[in-house]
Amino acid sequence: MKLFIIDTSTSVFSMAIADKGTLLAEECGVAGPSTAARLAPAVTGLFAAAGLAPADMDVFAVTVGPGAFTGLRVGIALVKGLSCATGKPALPLSSLALLAMNARESDIPVCPLFDARKGEVYGALYDFSVGSTPVVSEAAADPAAFLRGIEGRALFLGDGALRYRELIEEVMGERARFAAGNLHHPRAAAGIDLALEGVSKGMAIPPGQLLPRYLRLSEAELSRR
Repeated sequence: MKLFIIDTSTSVFSMAIADKGTLLAEECGVAGPSTAARLAPAVTGLFAAAGLAPADMDVFAVTVGPGAFTGLRVGIALVKGLSCATGKPALPLSSLALLAMNARESDIPVCPLFDARKGEVYGALYDFSVGSTPVVSEAAADPAAFLRGIEGRALFLGDGALRYRELIEEVMGERARFAAGNLHHPRAAAGIDLALEGVSKGMAIPPGQLLPRYLRLSEAELSRR
Protein backbone atom coordinates (compact mmCIF):
# COMPACT_ATOMS: atom_id res chain seq x y z
CA MET A 1 0.00 0.00 0.00
CA LYS A 2 1.67 3.20 -1.21
CA LEU A 3 0.39 6.39 0.45
CA PHE A 4 0.77 10.10 -0.15
CA ILE A 5 -0.23 12.16 2.92
CA ILE A 6 -0.44 15.94 3.18
CA ASP A 7 -1.47 18.39 5.90
CA THR A 8 -1.97 22.12 5.30
CA SER A 9 -4.27 22.85 8.23
CA THR A 10 -1.92 25.04 10.28
CA SER A 11 1.01 27.44 9.95
CA VAL A 12 3.24 24.54 8.93
CA PHE A 13 2.61 22.28 5.94
CA SER A 14 3.78 18.69 5.90
CA MET A 15 3.72 15.88 3.34
CA ALA A 16 5.00 12.33 3.25
CA ILE A 17 5.14 9.21 1.09
CA ALA A 18 5.03 5.73 2.61
CA ASP A 19 5.04 2.19 1.30
CA LYS A 20 3.72 -0.75 3.36
CA GLY A 21 3.77 1.41 6.48
CA THR A 22 7.38 2.54 6.00
CA LEU A 23 8.21 6.23 5.51
CA LEU A 24 10.06 6.83 2.23
CA ALA A 25 10.21 10.62 2.05
CA GLU A 26 8.99 13.64 4.00
CA GLU A 27 8.84 17.39 3.42
CA CYS A 28 7.82 20.19 5.80
CA GLY A 29 7.73 23.96 5.51
CA VAL A 30 6.27 27.15 6.93
CA ALA A 31 2.88 27.94 5.42
CA GLY A 32 1.91 31.40 4.24
CA PRO A 33 0.49 33.40 1.32
CA SER A 34 2.79 31.58 -1.13
CA THR A 35 1.99 28.07 0.13
CA ALA A 36 -0.12 27.12 -2.89
CA ALA A 37 2.67 28.10 -5.29
CA ARG A 38 5.31 26.30 -3.21
CA LEU A 39 3.42 23.02 -2.92
CA ALA A 40 3.78 21.94 -6.56
CA PRO A 41 7.61 21.95 -6.59
CA ALA A 42 7.63 20.50 -3.06
CA VAL A 43 5.46 17.59 -4.21
CA THR A 44 7.68 17.05 -7.25
CA GLY A 45 10.74 16.96 -5.02
CA LEU A 46 9.06 14.59 -2.58
CA PHE A 47 8.23 12.05 -5.28
CA ALA A 48 11.76 12.34 -6.68
CA ALA A 49 13.20 11.67 -3.21
CA ALA A 50 11.00 8.59 -2.85
CA GLY A 51 11.87 7.35 -6.34
CA LEU A 52 8.18 7.13 -7.21
CA ALA A 53 5.55 8.92 -9.30
CA PRO A 54 1.99 9.97 -8.41
CA ALA A 55 0.66 7.13 -10.54
CA ASP A 56 2.43 4.67 -8.21
CA MET A 57 0.30 5.72 -5.24
CA ASP A 58 -2.66 3.67 -4.08
CA VAL A 59 -4.29 6.42 -2.02
CA PHE A 60 -3.88 10.18 -1.59
CA ALA A 61 -4.63 11.25 1.99
CA VAL A 62 -5.27 14.82 3.14
CA THR A 63 -6.38 16.48 6.35
CA VAL A 64 -9.80 18.08 5.82
CA GLY A 65 -10.09 19.94 9.09
CA PRO A 66 -10.51 21.53 11.41
CA GLY A 67 -7.91 24.20 10.81
CA ALA A 68 -7.08 27.26 8.74
CA PHE A 69 -9.80 27.77 6.13
CA THR A 70 -7.50 28.74 3.24
CA GLY A 71 -4.87 26.17 4.15
CA LEU A 72 -7.39 23.32 4.15
CA ARG A 73 -8.68 24.31 0.72
CA VAL A 74 -5.14 24.38 -0.70
CA GLY A 75 -4.33 20.86 0.48
CA ILE A 76 -7.68 19.46 -0.61
CA ALA A 77 -7.37 21.04 -4.06
CA LEU A 78 -3.93 19.49 -4.49
CA VAL A 79 -5.10 16.01 -3.54
CA LYS A 80 -8.18 16.31 -5.74
CA GLY A 81 -5.90 17.09 -8.66
CA LEU A 82 -3.55 14.19 -7.97
CA SER A 83 -6.43 11.80 -7.37
CA CYS A 84 -8.28 12.81 -10.53
CA ALA A 85 -5.13 12.67 -12.66
CA THR A 86 -4.20 9.17 -11.50
CA GLY A 87 -7.65 7.66 -10.99
CA LYS A 88 -6.73 6.74 -7.40
CA PRO A 89 -9.02 7.43 -4.40
CA ALA A 90 -8.67 10.18 -1.83
CA LEU A 91 -8.71 9.69 1.93
CA PRO A 92 -9.97 12.41 4.30
CA LEU A 93 -8.15 12.62 7.63
CA SER A 94 -8.85 14.66 10.75
CA SER A 95 -6.17 17.28 11.35
CA LEU A 96 -6.67 16.91 15.11
CA ALA A 97 -6.21 13.14 14.86
CA LEU A 98 -3.05 13.67 12.82
CA LEU A 99 -1.65 16.02 15.46
CA ALA A 100 -2.58 13.58 18.23
CA MET A 101 -0.62 10.84 16.43
CA ASN A 102 2.57 12.72 17.35
CA ALA A 103 2.00 11.42 20.89
CA ARG A 104 0.32 8.08 20.17
CA GLU A 105 2.74 6.31 22.55
CA SER A 106 1.50 8.41 25.48
CA ASP A 107 0.38 6.47 28.56
CA ILE A 108 -2.42 9.00 29.17
CA PRO A 109 -5.09 10.44 26.84
CA VAL A 110 -3.86 12.96 24.27
CA CYS A 111 -5.57 16.33 23.76
CA PRO A 112 -4.64 18.12 20.51
CA LEU A 113 -5.62 21.80 20.50
CA PHE A 114 -5.53 24.27 17.62
CA ASP A 115 -5.85 27.99 18.24
CA ALA A 116 -9.09 28.73 16.37
CA ARG A 117 -8.82 32.49 17.00
CA LYS A 118 -11.78 34.52 18.31
CA GLY A 119 -11.09 33.15 21.80
CA GLU A 120 -11.80 29.54 20.78
CA VAL A 121 -9.92 26.31 20.24
CA TYR A 122 -10.45 23.30 18.04
CA GLY A 123 -9.96 20.28 20.26
CA ALA A 124 -10.60 16.60 20.87
CA LEU A 125 -9.35 13.91 23.23
CA TYR A 126 -7.83 10.58 22.15
CA ASP A 127 -7.09 7.54 24.27
CA PHE A 128 -4.88 5.42 22.04
CA SER A 129 -5.05 2.52 24.47
CA VAL A 130 -8.59 1.95 23.19
CA GLY A 131 -8.22 3.09 19.57
CA SER A 132 -8.01 6.17 17.35
CA THR A 133 -11.64 7.27 17.74
CA PRO A 134 -11.81 10.38 19.96
CA VAL A 135 -13.22 9.84 23.45
CA VAL A 136 -14.14 13.54 23.48
CA SER A 137 -15.48 14.54 20.08
CA GLU A 138 -13.96 17.27 17.92
CA ALA A 139 -15.36 20.69 18.71
CA ALA A 140 -14.83 24.41 18.27
CA ALA A 141 -15.26 25.76 21.78
CA ASP A 142 -14.33 28.21 24.47
CA PRO A 143 -11.09 26.73 25.86
CA ALA A 144 -12.18 26.77 29.51
CA ALA A 145 -15.48 25.08 28.67
CA PHE A 146 -13.70 22.45 26.60
CA LEU A 147 -11.20 21.74 29.38
CA ARG A 148 -13.95 21.25 31.94
CA GLY A 149 -15.23 18.36 29.82
CA ILE A 150 -11.99 16.40 30.29
CA GLU A 151 -11.90 13.92 33.16
CA GLY A 152 -8.61 12.61 34.47
CA ARG A 153 -5.17 13.40 33.12
CA ALA A 154 -4.32 14.52 29.59
CA LEU A 155 -1.27 15.31 27.48
CA PHE A 156 -1.72 18.60 25.59
CA LEU A 157 -0.12 19.55 22.30
CA GLY A 158 -0.67 22.01 19.46
CA ASP A 159 -0.54 25.76 19.05
CA GLY A 160 -3.73 26.02 21.10
CA ALA A 161 -2.04 24.23 23.99
CA LEU A 162 0.86 26.67 23.79
CA ARG A 163 -1.35 29.74 23.68
CA TYR A 164 -3.63 28.64 26.51
CA ARG A 165 -1.06 26.85 28.68
CA GLU A 166 -1.71 29.04 31.73
CA LEU A 167 -5.46 28.46 31.45
CA ILE A 168 -4.93 24.71 31.03
CA GLU A 169 -2.78 24.62 34.16
CA GLU A 170 -5.38 26.68 36.04
CA VAL A 171 -8.31 24.44 35.07
CA MET A 172 -6.55 21.05 35.00
CA GLY A 173 -3.93 21.51 37.69
CA GLU A 174 -1.64 18.50 38.10
CA ARG A 175 -3.78 16.51 35.66
CA ALA A 176 -2.21 18.40 32.75
CA ARG A 177 0.97 17.42 30.96
CA PHE A 178 2.48 19.10 27.91
CA ALA A 179 4.20 17.52 24.93
CA ALA A 180 7.78 18.25 23.96
CA GLY A 181 8.32 21.28 21.76
CA ASN A 182 8.87 19.33 18.54
CA LEU A 183 5.42 17.68 18.77
CA HIS A 184 3.19 20.74 18.57
CA HIS A 185 2.74 20.79 14.77
CA PRO A 186 0.92 18.10 12.73
CA ARG A 187 3.33 15.85 10.87
CA ALA A 188 2.20 13.92 7.81
CA ALA A 189 4.64 11.11 8.55
CA ALA A 190 2.96 10.54 11.91
CA GLY A 191 -0.28 9.79 10.06
CA ILE A 192 0.86 6.65 8.23
CA ASP A 193 -0.90 4.28 10.61
CA LEU A 194 -3.92 6.59 10.73
CA ALA A 195 -4.18 6.51 6.93
CA LEU A 196 -3.76 2.74 6.77
CA GLU A 197 -6.53 2.36 9.33
CA GLY A 198 -8.76 4.65 7.27
CA VAL A 199 -8.16 2.59 4.14
CA SER A 200 -8.89 -0.65 6.01
CA LYS A 201 -12.18 0.84 7.23
CA GLY A 202 -13.23 1.75 3.67
CA MET A 203 -12.95 5.51 4.20
CA ALA A 204 -11.24 6.20 0.85
CA ILE A 205 -13.55 8.13 -1.48
CA PRO A 206 -13.70 9.55 -5.02
CA PRO A 207 -11.99 12.97 -5.15
CA GLY A 208 -15.23 14.75 -5.98
CA GLN A 209 -16.56 13.85 -2.52
CA LEU A 210 -13.60 15.41 -0.71
CA LEU A 211 -14.79 18.38 1.33
CA PRO A 212 -13.31 20.49 4.16
CA ARG A 213 -14.67 20.11 7.70
CA TYR A 214 -14.52 23.50 9.37
CA LEU A 215 -16.53 22.99 12.63
CA ARG A 216 -17.61 26.63 12.42
CA LEU A 217 -18.55 29.16 9.74
CA SER A 218 -15.90 31.04 7.79
CA GLU A 219 -15.57 34.83 7.97
CA ALA A 220 -17.21 35.15 4.55
CA GLU A 221 -20.18 33.02 5.62
CA LEU A 222 -20.58 34.97 8.85
CA SER A 223 -20.54 38.23 6.89
CA ARG A 224 -23.21 37.00 4.49
CA ARG A 225 -25.43 36.03 7.40
